[in-house]
Amino acid sequence: MKYLKYNLLLILLSLSFLCFTFSRKKVVIYSIGDSTMAQYDQQEEDKYQGGKDYPLRGWMMMMPQFFNDDVIIHNAAVSGRSTKNFREEGYWKKVIDSVKPKDYVFIQFGHNDEKTDSIHHTDAKTTFRQNLINYIVEVKAKQAYPVLITSIARRKFDDRGILVDTHGEYVTVVRELAHDMKIPLIDLAKKTSELIQSLGPEESKKLFLNVDSNKYTRLPSGKHDNTHLNVYGATRVSALAAQSIQELHLPLARYLIKSKLDNK
Repeated sequence: MKYLKYNLLLILLSLSFLCFTFSRKKVVIYSIGDSTMAQYDQQEEDKYQGGKDYPLRGWMMMMPQFFNDDVIIHNAAVSGRSTKNFREEGYWKKVIDSVKPKDYVFIQFGHNDEKTDSIHHTDAKTTFRQNLINYIVEVKAKQAYPVLITSIARRKFDDRGILVDTHGEYVTVVRELAHDMKIPLIDLAKKTSELIQSLGPEESKKLFLNVDSNKYTRLPSGKHDNTHLNVYGATRVSALAAQSIQELHLPLARYLIKSKLDNK
């Protein structure tokens, strides 16, 4: 009889464990932003330059490798979008309608807000700042967690080999807003600037979409692009973002695969 009770107890414990495993809620991360973050392999190749034979990659594409299976990432960043037209063209509504309590929303804009045309442009200290506030407020209203991210640095060196800041107040505003609203900040502007500077003018080319002619059929003449990342560059930048999550002691850090971080 005691063996029967013992076996029954083991069965009940096993069932309890299985129930816990299957019912455990996944941690969901949404990301909104521009081409440096975007998910090119899921976009139409005739509209966005991505895919198998075009080595353009957004850094958020590479983030899943740094998290365990308890994390689900929905990368909603879109090429050519600023804080303004990401909302105006309906991309934000699709995201915020899907956000649930305790989800995370990573927010990285700036590259396109800097443009001067009316479709993209926002003023750093006024409309850009207010647009970011609106995103943050709406995420919080869903009882979810916003995370601000500064724009990655462009590869632009002066004659002395010193990296030139091209973002100016757009990065400053994000940092100030994170401080004022007590929002976690992943400062990729700082981290990527340090990375690019450490590599120097020549070696840092390997991070970006600098392609020799006749290497890819869709780029027969090659390409020299010091804003957008290739596979290697996107992987390095995503590693910096993952390291920041760890350094900030965000709850997300518990889901990071530490061995992956140690190898980057």
